[in-house]
Amino acid sequence: MPVNAQYNVARPDGLANRITLFQRRKMFAQFLTLTGIGARDTILDVGVTSDRTCDHSNYLEAWYPHKAQITAAGIDDVSFLSTLYPGVVVVRADGRRLPFADGTFDFVHSSAVVEHVGSRENQALFVHELWRIARKGIFVTTPNRWFPVEFHTTLPLLHWLPPPLFRRILIVLEQRFFADEDNLNLLSRRSLAAIAETAGMLGSELRSVSLLGFPTNLLLVARKQQPAREVTLAA
Repeated sequence: MPVNAQYNVARPDGLANRITLFQRRKMFAQFLTLTGIGARDTILDVGVTSDRTCDHSNYLEAWYPHKAQITAAGIDDVSFLSTLYPGVVVVRADGRRLPFADGTFDFVHSSAVVEHVGSRENQALFVHELWRIARKGIFVTTPNRWFPVEFHTTLPLLHWLPPPLFRRILIVLEQRFFADEDNLNLLSRRSLAAIAETAGMLGSELRSVSLLGFPTNLLLVARKQQPAREVTLAA
């Protein structure tokens, strides 16, 4: 089956995509709650996709009510987003080398992208860039390696094997795209925490959303400490 722009082989009307929609609704709710984002806060959404076959593609642009506060960045041509969601600004950019100054946006959001940027070193560089650009905090999601089904390939349990063996099996199964570490490098809670530490994030928190008691997706949430406001007392 061909790999779509969502980096998976699941059918748009299939069970896997229906589950993904259900879980992304949960993650969007967590984004609103855990960041405490306000209507005037600006957002950089890193890793937007050109896929238009799924209801949950680019869910932040679709569901967040304050479109004019969103800048959508990705390596795909997503110019259609500014037409589909008036107010959204579109930028072509690689998340590992973002063309923005430190603290340009209040919050940086990235959903199911960090597992597609390559090695652990590249993943740490990616998260570091998100942290650098954010003034208030970041919200990053990624599929949980230890969920029984691997959502990109729709294969059960094989991704629990050591990564080199898993990749060799993918080649045998003619899923060469996902056998390449540059295209798929799954993360566990431990490896995501290590990446956050390497990226220099202080006070980060790991959460998850679950299905039938199994965590399907990991959430990396971190807020930057804001400087205290100076209060001038009247003479």
